[in-house]
Amino acid sequence: MGRKILFITTDQMRFDSLGCNGGKVARTPTIDALARDGINYTRAHAQSVVCMPARSTMLTGQYVSTHGVWMNGVPLPEDAPSVAAYLQEKAGYKTALIGKAHFEPFLDPELKFYENRMARIDENGPHRGFDHMELSSHTPLILHYNKWMRENAKDEIGGFYQNLTADFEVNAAGGGDTGACQVHKNPVAREHYHTDWVADRTIAWLESLEEDSDWFCWMSFPDPHHPWDPPESEIHRVNWRDVDLPDAYPTSPAANRKILEGKPKHWMWYWTGDRTINIEAPPAFIPKDMTPDQVREVNTMTHIENELIDEACAKVFQRVKELGWEEDTDIIFTTDHGEFQGDYGLLFKGPYHVESLMKLPFIWRPAPNAKATPTTVSAPVGQVDLAPTFCEIAGITVPDWMQGQALPRDEAVAASQKRKHVYTEWDSVYTDGTEVSLRTLYKDGYIITAYNKSNIYDGTEGELYNLADDPNQWINLWDDPAAAALKKDLLSALSDAHPPAREPRLDWVAIV
Repeated sequence: MGRKILFITTDQMRFDSLGCNGGKVARTPTIDALARDGINYTRAHAQSVVCMPARSTMLTGQYVSTHGVWMNGVPLPEDAPSVAAYLQEKAGYKTALIGKAHFEPFLDPELKFYENRMARIDENGPHRGFDHMELSSHTPLILHYNKWMRENAKDEIGGFYQNLTADFEVNAAGGGDTGACQVHKNPVAREHYHTDWVADRTIAWLESLEEDSDWFCWMSFPDPHHPWDPPESEIHRVNWRDVDLPDAYPTSPAANRKILEGKPKHWMWYWTGDRTINIEAPPAFIPKDMTPDQVREVNTMTHIENELIDEACAKVFQRVKELGWEEDTDIIFTTDHGEFQGDYGLLFKGPYHVESLMKLPFIWRPAPNAKATPTTVSAPVGQVDLAPTFCEIAGITVPDWMQGQALPRDEAVAASQKRKHVYTEWDSVYTDGTEVSLRTLYKDGYIITAYNKSNIYDGTEGELYNLADDPNQWINLWDDPAAAALKKDLLSALSDAHPPAREPRLDWVAIV
């Protein structure tokens, strides 16, 4: 008999968002306690820095190249392997996913995908190994959250920022006090906002189970992903005027330009708005026009959203305790990818493999009755290791189709697993046909990214950063003669780390 598993994800949360990871603004005592009582992994990286590929890795336990969801808008095949289905089959787990799934595209006007049809036809699954699904996005759309809002708070739906729109000017509209992109004062009541909704629906599902059930619940918060529109009633928590600019925010436009001139050209294109290739940001948004105060207000809204997530987690943890399951429940907390939040003068995410986007909060609090020793693990781990960890918790064999290893409980286990690196990949095609393809390895305090040949790069470009000397990754050593031998060794390790690729390539069918 295995233990119960509460798997918590946020969307687009930076490593340094949490107090336990050095965060100084958002109050996150509940999640900080998980790190204090469990295992805090301080070198966890995403296998992709965008939603659908990263989430597909968490579900399948496979690298992006292997499961095949190479960018947003590429649906994960319905017959793809699923750790939820495996837990059902091999150990009889009850399974649920509450909140954001996003294994299938959101922009689906013909309702081709079951995730988007489910609420319309009054169903909750089963799907992808989950007995029960109640789905939400960042704004009320066609999912279960939309249906619930229409039944319980219909007049509040229009108060959300509408970011999923084909109108690019609307998509980049500014708001709040500073006119910051996708910042918005949302009149929705706190109890109707999707963060509390996800927690409440998770509790309702847990309460529906038999007392002796083994269960796997993926509680998936849509925040702090943009748009930044938490309930207006909560904005008093942090004053944006008191928030410091990020360490990696350049001190002037001239300094910003100098930093980006040392990186491959699509970095500068994004900042200046000269050429849009980043499908993950509003095309009408020009980062170089963003003011320092706008960065402060975006980050303030993010901190507020993170506080609400922490409080929602506390509510669920308390109910788990009341139901008598606390001693037998493992909790794992992470996110799908990070967010620039002003680093390099940028917002959002995209084909940019730096710690802002790759490095993740990653915490495992084993069930108290497992008697694990609280610790910090600095060895490299990744999202590909989550599914094998769920198998270990359940007491079942890790199947051959999973490509990671169960997370190490301490540095000694990490050493025995020979954890030396963590691998991240990116592929995208912009709407005008522009292609970007990156392959990245973190190893021994260095980040190296090789650029595959595309219609804007010839395959000789790349990035190399020494995190000890350059924690902000402002200085690209790729063409530095003094780093030539290091680059050669790291490129060899990167080549060896490439996972097997799915053939043929899956079709891209939507934008997001």
